Amino acid sequence: MPDVAQRPFLFQDDPEDEVDEADLGLVYDLGTLHRRQVIKALGFGAFSASLFTIVGCGPAGASGSTGASAAASASSAAATADARSAASCAVIPEETAGPFPADGSNGPDVLNQSGVVRSDITKSFGSSSGTAAGVPLTIKLAIQDSGTDCAPIAGAAVYLWHCDQDGNYSLYSQAAANENYLRGVQEAGDDGVVTFQSIFPACYSGRWPHVHFEVYPSLALATDENNKIATSQIALPKDICDQVYATDGYGSSVQTLSQVSLQSDMVFGDDGGARQLGTISGSVADGLTVELAVPVGA
Repeated sequence: MPDVAQRPFLFQDDPEDEVDEADLGLVYDLGTLHRRQVIKALGFGAFSASLFTIVGCGPAGASGSTGASAAASASSAAATADARSAASCAVIPEETAGPFPADGSNGPDVLNQSGVVRSDITKSFGSSSGTAAGVPLTIKLAIQDSGTDCAPIAGAAVYLWHCDQDGNYSLYSQAAANENYLRGVQEAGDDGVVTFQSIFPACYSGRWPHVHFEVYPSLALATDENNKIATSQIALPKDICDQVYATDGYGSSVQTLSQVSLQSDMVFGDDGGARQLGTISGSVADGLTVELAVPVGA
């Protein structure tokens, strides 16, 4: 299922109606989306390094300009390295939370509910008892301080949510209105990493397959959406989506995925999700893991 948010209306009984509602919600939601800064990684680091090597290996004393050229190249290479480091530590693009966040900003609020702080988000908690089916997916986010060379932010908290195998969002979609699965909060360890056990989300009309998340300074502050310091999304790689959607239960995602791309997606389209594309490991048979570094302005 693509990565686009949907709208605050419940889906209808017919799956096609559900898709239309999602599309309308996205257009509405994106109307308030702030224009994000597009940061592209510099691509001339290797060239600069090669130039420095060539100049440095020239015959000693061949000309009075050789030493100056080598020094200039060294300075250029160092500047390039610094620029590349700065780009990789740039704050993750800010995205819409969509119409189904359940953080109190649009209807339901799970942030203050007992049981929401958990690693395994496949099951509903509290008075709900449903379990989301699908290919197992472990989600790992490394929360980093963009202002200190991407140092890990120990004790940060992440609220994460996404749709189920059929494209439904718990608490909002009619088919999952009585469930609260695929939502949870985790506190980062000393390494800044949070880990969630989940399932691979579907691809629904109008969006590239994605996972939503909000970052908070601490677990204590993760009870009010006004305290969040970042809102973004993870984009899932196409080759893995193709593999997952070929399995039982994801049939509707095959067609919807064929109708969207990272470049045409209304959230990731600015840069094709370059800084939000997760890294996947594992297998469909044994379970997948997606990882993403999340630099934030702490």
